[in-house]
Amino acid sequence: MFSRLVLSTGVVVGLAFSAAHGQDSRGRKYKAPPETSHIEILVLRDGNQKPIPNAAVVFHSSRNGKDEGNLEMKTDSEGKAVIDVIPTGSSLDVQVIANGFATFAETYKVDEASRMIEVNMLRPRAQVSTYVDTRGQAATRPAGVQEAAPKKTTTPAATAKPKLP
Repeated sequence: MFSRLVLSTGVVVGLAFSAAHGQDSRGRKYKAPPETSHIEILVLRDGNQKPIPNAAVVFHSSRNGKDEGNLEMKTDSEGKAVIDVIPTGSSLDVQVIANGFATFAETYKVDEASRMIEVNMLRPRAQVSTYVDTRGQAATRPAGVQEAAPKKTTTPAATAKPKLP
């Protein structure tokens, strides 16, 4: 009985000693996860400041030159996207894509525990050209249209009805 008590006390003391020195029961060193920041993105229309639901928000973080991966999520009905897994001290690239709006992209340094980022989405603008000053002008094509639709041509023979005897 006494030997069991001494043995169990020795095991408990050994586990407490290894836990106090940063090791688990298998002898591995425990490395605490990095501290993370709470980041909230609010996506609004530029003209009337109404929220844009279902906009795609892409988070891409890197720390000390090392890529930490990316995550994409959609905004809720209030135009918000919230994430809590970005390590504090990271460089964060935020990209917002919404139908009918020009893509937004910006890089932020995340140094605080909580950060609110407001994104005002603009309608597509005219392409920048060295030959024509198009700054601030609206796009000539509607959003989402990549090429002009071909014009339909009809020939008189194709539209004429054959005569029946």
